[in-house]
Formats: sequence, C-alpha cells, structure tokens
Amino acid sequence: MMQKSNHTLINPQTGNLAFKLYSVDGTNPFDHIQRLNYYSLIWIHQGEGTLRADFSEYNIKENLLLAFSPYQPFLLSAEKEITATVIHFHSDFFCIHKHHKEIACHGVLFNNIYDPPFVKIQEETKNKLQILVSQIKEELQQTELAQYESLVSYLKIFLITASRHKAAQYPDLNKNENTQTSEPFVLQSLKNSIEEYYKTKHSPSDYAEILTISPKALAKITKKHFNKTLTEIISDRIIIEAKRELYLTNKTVKEIAFELGYDDEYYFSRFFKKNATVSPQTYRETVGFNKSAVV
Repeated sequence: MMQKSNHTLINPQTGNLAFKLYSVDGTNPFDHIQRLNYYSLIWIHQGEGTLRADFSEYNIKENLLLAFSPYQPFLLSAEKEITATVIHFHSDFFCIHKHHKEIACHGVLFNNIYDPPFVKIQEETKNKLQILVSQIKEELQQTELAQYESLVSYLKIFLITASRHKAAQYPDLNKNENTQTSEPFVLQSLKNSIEEYYKTKHSPSDYAEILTISPKALAKITKKHFNKTLTEIISDRIIIEAKRELYLTNKTVKEIAFELGYDDEYYFSRFFKKNATVSPQTYRETVGFNKSAVV
C-alpha cells in the first residue's frame, strides 16, 4: 500500500517518491539544475523565463507543458513569476517503457532527441488536462480500494492527450509539403540512419558518409533544425537505449555496453555518466530493473 502525504505518494518498500501533484505559485523550485530520479511534467500556466535542458536553451511562456525523463538535467530561470501545475511520478509507479504501446509517449513527450522538451497547450487541450488534474487531486484524497489503478488511469489519459497534442505540433519534417529545400529529406534520412546504426556507428562522419553529404554541411543543418550537434543527438540515442536496457533487463553493464558497440565497459560507463549525470549502476538502482512494485 502506498503511503500518502497531502498530494504525495511514497513507496513504503523503497522510500522513493511514487507520485506527486502540486502547484507552483510565484516561487520557482526549478531555479537550479534538476537531476531527478523520476519523470516530471511541469505545466506553465503563467509566467516567462528561460529553460536550459540537456544541451539547449529555450524561451518559456505560459501554456507550455514541459516533460523530463529521470536524470534529464534542466533548469528554469523565471523572468516573470511562474504559476504552474507539477506532476512527478517514478518508474515504479508507472513505467513509460513497459507501457509504450498503450500510451505512445516514449519518443514523443519523453526521450525525444529531436524536438524541444515541451508542448504548447491549446485551449481545447487545456480544458481536458484541467479536468484530469482535478480528478487526480480528488483521487489523491481517497483511501478506497484501487486508488493506484485509478491514478494510473488518469495519468495515462493525461500522457496520451499531451502526446497526441505534441505529435500534432511537431509532424515529421518530410511531411511538410510547403518546404522548398532538400533539408527535410536529409533530416528524415538522418533520423532513420541513426535509428538503424546507432549501435555500431557513433561518429558524425559515419552519418555524413551514409547520407553522401559533407560533415560540415550536415553539422550545420542538424544544429539549425534540432538546436543540438550531431554528436549530442547520437549520444542521446545511445543513452536512451542504455537506460531502457538498465530499466527493463538484468543484463550486466558489460553486456549492455557490448550490444551498443562499446568493447570497453569502463569507457562506456564514463560515457553514460557524462551524458546521464549518474553511473549505469546508480541509474539501475534508483530508476531501474525489477524494483519493488507499488501495490
């Protein structure tokens, strides 16, 4: 049984935060680097500021929903006071990887290496999300049987709604019929190539060769459209897969490293820590494989 404190649920078996819903009104708890071991959704209702996430910087305004995966570093500097609704949930409470086919937010709302880590909330979606937040708040006050199942259901609908909204806002670039350049085709080809070869090809020059384009030209296009270097994008894709393996399997770090194209386990561990801020073992222990389930 989950332990409850206001709008916070704690997993009594691990002591980890399981689920939390709260409001931000004026004060900004995200004004320093965050490296949280759970998923975070921050719905900005009012205010302006600057978001630093991973390797990029974005201007933040009202009606944005920010989404961050465990240990994804981010910092929000407010220029005007922030009013927001915040939802945190641990993988023990609800696992994005395990439920990918049900909610399809992995690679859209979370772990999206190409689009910004947020979605602009339009009026029709705003009303739906507000209703869901109210239902979650009400359920958190209950102690009846099946509270966990009810909360997960509301969370799923919230994630599905936000993911559909983001997918509509960031369609594949190659589907843009109005473009007059060849860049969208190149970028889509780059995405496809990274997905096919990220386990064996780790260098930007590898992908320039595959796409028959100069490394300099590919670097320029990538930075312009994704606000990241190609090296950063490749690294992000490798780290996402490493996290998935650490979460879902009991493979050793050495086995995971080898499957991702690294013969040296220690080099891979340093690479992982540099990009994920924690070691593979720490990630597994605090986020990952076969943790005690919340019941």
